[in-house]
Amino acid sequence: MALVGESGSGKSVTSLTAMQLIPNLATSLDSGEIWYYKDGEKIALHHLSEQQMQAFRSKEIAMIFQEPMTALNPSMTCGNQIFEVINQHLNLSKKAAKKRCFDLFETVELPDPERIYSAYPHQLSGGQKQRVMIAMALSCEPKILIADEPTTALDVTVQKEVLALIKRLQKKHEMACLFISHDLELVREVADTIAVMQNGVIVEYKSTKELFENPTHPYTKALLACRPNLNKNLKSLATVSDFLENPNFDINRFYQENTLQPEEVQIHRNSLYRKQPILEIKQLTKEYSTNNFFGKGTVIPALDTISLDLFKGESLGVVGESGCGKSTLSKCIVQLEKQTVGDILFSGVSIQELLRQDSLSYRKSIQMIFQDPASALNPKMKIGATLMEVMKVHGIGESSTERQQKAEQLLCKVGLLAEHFNRYPHEFSGGQKQRIGIARALALEPKIIICDESVSALDVSVQAQVLNLLNELKDSFGLTYIFISHDLSVVKHFCDRIIVLNNGKIEEEGFPEELFENPQSDYTRKLIEAIPGN
Repeated sequence: MALVGESGSGKSVTSLTAMQLIPNLATSLDSGEIWYYKDGEKIALHHLSEQQMQAFRSKEIAMIFQEPMTALNPSMTCGNQIFEVINQHLNLSKKAAKKRCFDLFETVELPDPERIYSAYPHQLSGGQKQRVMIAMALSCEPKILIADEPTTALDVTVQKEVLALIKRLQKKHEMACLFISHDLELVREVADTIAVMQNGVIVEYKSTKELFENPTHPYTKALLACRPNLNKNLKSLATVSDFLENPNFDINRFYQENTLQPEEVQIHRNSLYRKQPILEIKQLTKEYSTNNFFGKGTVIPALDTISLDLFKGESLGVVGESGCGKSTLSKCIVQLEKQTVGDILFSGVSIQELLRQDSLSYRKSIQMIFQDPASALNPKMKIGATLMEVMKVHGIGESSTERQQKAEQLLCKVGLLAEHFNRYPHEFSGGQKQRIGIARALALEPKIIICDESVSALDVSVQAQVLNLLNELKDSFGLTYIFISHDLSVVKHFCDRIIVLNNGKIEEEGFPEELFENPQSDYTRKLIEAIPGN
């Protein structure tokens, strides 16, 4: 069963309540009951003490948490963390418990189980950490497995593998599975039934087939329509508010009015690619070395002779799996990392020369919107102070009053209110925090904005709002985007041209329809096939 809805709809609270992971549940539960059926016996979980509930967790009900990096203990090896769970709940010898750990690693298809057993969480990739979490959840063969957004921040290929793995294990061990997600398309292939939750209430509950063929609630229709459509070339995406504020909203009419015609696309491309590139990357190579006590260790090539042009007014998509070099490329462009070999030209001038002459001027011209807005904003600073600080550093505005006025205007421009100026980051939702990140990037009036996975962790509905906003701002401010993502459906909707990176090299590049209709490499084909619902 899939439980689907936006952030704040009550999905995780439902699962945490069932696991009794909410403090003082017996006194904090306003109403309702939680019953568990075991061997014909009906057990009231809401009346169990913490000690009694410990016997149920892992053995009867287990949970895969959303963010494996924070769910796993960074000071313990992965093997010891699973060993601890087995030791707590199963009556096995030390040798048998360790063997079970290795068997579990093989079950969840982790490579080199012995290395994983001795590795710490930070030494594994996102997909590997998630598989360790799945192994831990399965360690005591639970009857119910709760998967809370287990694939949200993963690459589409890893996401597909993890989903297929959970489905296989569920059938093999005959478990019941509650799969929590904000993406209806994602759960389509794994769920038998789907419950749609809005504001703490289940508004629709049907079999998967029936829900997709005949959604009845406006909220369900909105969640289905928010995701970029691979078969349509739209100017903007439908949002949840379109459906909820207008009961007569017709999605087919919206598609007709918002679909870009081939001649419009061609006129746009002609205007883009007749100009000189605003940014040129020539034979860029970036290598990292693992230095040890005795000197230089292994050399790891993150980028390998990358060459590309970016044109003024263009949205260039850069896609690929984790570790392909996307973020390293963006860091080299803004010079948070220095390239090993190669050159970057901005408006025809080498950035090394620009940085020597006036480093602030170059840094002002290219800004970044980061993947995680929560960690990108200083929790101790009010939003207004964050925006004014960057303006002050770069000499924008003659007085603090003028900078405050500009900051308030920017907040309004990105869909927030001027009164938000005096609030702290924790007072905003994920989507609002990302809007603040966009406002901070715009504060310096840049020529280029690099969006590094800037919508990957957002709900599909909030994602649609942010993508629409970025397109509006592109026209208003004359911006050029480098849009880094692992989600090809988003990149196809948003970008004029796409570059596919693989192991630090450009695997393929072209216009979106060319790449999707006729991919030239197996790697690109694999990425496209992994898109949910494709």
